[in-house]
Amino acid sequence: MTKDQPKNSFLIKISRNGPYRVSGPVPLRKVRIIPKRRNLVYDQVMEYPLESSTALCRCGKTGSAPFCDGSHEAFAFDGTETASMAPFAIRAEKLEGQTLDLLDDRRCAYARFCYRKSGDAWELTVQSGDPDLRREAIQAASDCPSGRLVAVEKDGQLIEPDLEPSIEVLEDVLKAVSGPLFVKGGIPIESACGKRYEIQNRVTLCRCGQSGNMPFCDRSHYLKTFKATEKQPR
Repeated sequence: MTKDQPKNSFLIKISRNGPYRVSGPVPLRKVRIIPKRRNLVYDQVMEYPLESSTALCRCGKTGSAPFCDGSHEAFAFDGTETASMAPFAIRAEKLEGQTLDLLDDRRCAYARFCYRKSGDAWELTVQSGDPDLRREAIQAASDCPSGRLVAVEKDGQLIEPDLEPSIEVLEDVLKAVSGPLFVKGGIPIESACGKRYEIQNRVTLCRCGQSGNMPFCDRSHYLKTFKATEKQPR
């Protein structure tokens, strides 16, 4: 994305039983989830050339991942959307900690950034009176790609990382599976029926075609050991 590229020029449109149609030159990258010093980190592998529009697979059958190759038609893919359109603030439960709270909507992509060497995001939030554990709690929540976890100051201010609009094709090295599409920076997502989901800074879209919470990831890629057949950058 160029510095003067307006965010509102980007859109992910979900086609009925078909791919994600991305409008605008959204940066597209392949990123691995790897271990480092007993924590997990993001490791960028490659960046695909910018395109003014592209179609990304969501059926899981393409032979040229992450791009759509029409396999959804051959396999009669059913991509019916079942996810709630209620705002995050309504769906999320709040855990209160010493100096920090944690919102959790349970929309899990099993990326496991919520587990730090010092403890998990929930434990760390409860113990956030310790400055070091507070920093760990914020990191654990902020690295969650699905946006399931959001750290909150006691005055109600949400703590979110500053993310530029982009899409990351996640690969989970430790679990040897292909993960979801990590949509960053508040890119609008429009359903097949024309309604828009709440704009969020972080969200993960299913690309294995097996989620029970379409279009969002529900960790089915992990449970069913999904491995995408990839295509080299165009």
